[in-house]
Amino acid sequence: MDFETTVFDKEYATLGERREAIVRGGRHLFDRLPAAFEGVRQIGVIGWGSQAPAQAQNLRDSLGDAVKVVVGLRNGSRSLDAARAAGFTEQNGTLGEMFEVIAASDMVLLLISDAAFAEHYKEIFAALRPGTTLGLSHGFLLGHLTDVGESFPEDIDVVAVCPKGMGPSVRALYVQGATVNGAGINASFAVEQDVTGRAVDRALGWSVALGAPFTFQTTLRSEYLSDLCGERAMLLAGVHGLVESLYRRYRDRDGMSEHDAFRHSVESVTGPISRIISTDGLIGVYQRLGEQEKGVFANAYSAAYPVGLELTAEIYDEVSSGNEIRSVILAGKRLGRFPMGKIDQADMWRVGQGVRALRETDGEAPLDPFTAGVFCGIMMAQVDLLLEQGHPYSEIANESVIEAVDSLNPYMHARGVAHMVDNCSTTARLGARKWAPRFDYLLTQKAFPAMDDKTVDPAPFAAFEGHVIHQVLAVCAQMRPSVDIFVE
Repeated sequence: MDFETTVFDKEYATLGERREAIVRGGRHLFDRLPAAFEGVRQIGVIGWGSQAPAQAQNLRDSLGDAVKVVVGLRNGSRSLDAARAAGFTEQNGTLGEMFEVIAASDMVLLLISDAAFAEHYKEIFAALRPGTTLGLSHGFLLGHLTDVGESFPEDIDVVAVCPKGMGPSVRALYVQGATVNGAGINASFAVEQDVTGRAVDRALGWSVALGAPFTFQTTLRSEYLSDLCGERAMLLAGVHGLVESLYRRYRDRDGMSEHDAFRHSVESVTGPISRIISTDGLIGVYQRLGEQEKGVFANAYSAAYPVGLELTAEIYDEVSSGNEIRSVILAGKRLGRFPMGKIDQADMWRVGQGVRALRETDGEAPLDPFTAGVFCGIMMAQVDLLLEQGHPYSEIANESVIEAVDSLNPYMHARGVAHMVDNCSTTARLGARKWAPRFDYLLTQKAFPAMDDKTVDPAPFAAFEGHVIHQVLAVCAQMRPSVDIFVE
């Protein structure tokens, strides 16, 4: 894969044995945005979920008067007041009815829920003018169209820019970038259709305007396969399931107090383990441990890896076959009758509230070698599954590791895993509820008994130290923002 741009400077990064083309962002490039969006007078941002508030505000702040940014919502939407509070109003012409905004925009960023994609895509396509650039931040719609045997209109551009973090992270790091040039969330981009000949530059301009320090190339299909798989594995459901299994083990088998069990499971993952991986990679966690602790890590890693590989392979098959997309659409139709409840009232998550309140007294959470081995084993299994499926290294690193430790886990650390599970997108929330118990059960039923019975096959760890992902993550760490994300 490669691309050509007439506006931005293309560079190459060597990841493993591959060379990938990238674009470096930064606020010093904002004066190139009018050229990137040549022919675009208005960008319509449709929706107000996780990504839309951040993207609409970032685009407005980056583009200034060069291109008008208008938010489009359904009449009577519950999000109208929130959009107005962010400065998008009917009075200044930056807030309007969804389909009117679509029809009036030269570039339409469709950031509505996946269920709304499935329900309204025909009306949306009908409202798009020929030559419009349709922008997506997720490939779910392509998956749905493929499943039902339909396609995008042939007379429009179709591009994607997919930030490697949730919307609040995209906004928070952009705001930090006002004082630290280059602070932002990295993104991938894809061009599915280019009828205007300007699709690449418009997509790259969109990514730079969002504040992405680096933009990587992918395809729309590859993105949605890795993204949906990732959030059902290590980005959300996997970490949810594994910390619940570890918390119970520390309480029931090791006799820890509720407080200590939470610190050795959840706090260890979202605190020191994630921070070390963010800067020093998976290998960095292992290197921080003492000799005896390294043995504990290796054993836990080898026991957890097969569970991670088995479940990630199943998840990937469910996503690529269309089953997972269909299940999301079906679930969306049931939500009116059976709304999703919250998980934060379970005893474990109530304990977490108390633990977070005592952080100043307790100090840094422990770097637990057993927890680290389980976490890294399942994370590496996702890496290997995506490698088997031929995904770009940059995408594998982002969807398996970087998005977790640099965007999602810091929010989990500040507010709780339960908060994340209860407040992410509907698609991700459904995935967490469906797949987290599978990770919990298989670790409890297969991995932990193997460790206790001393029947763990050491082969998975034997491949760990020489794995190519360590070099890939080392290169990606150089593309990391120079500041850590703050959580309001």
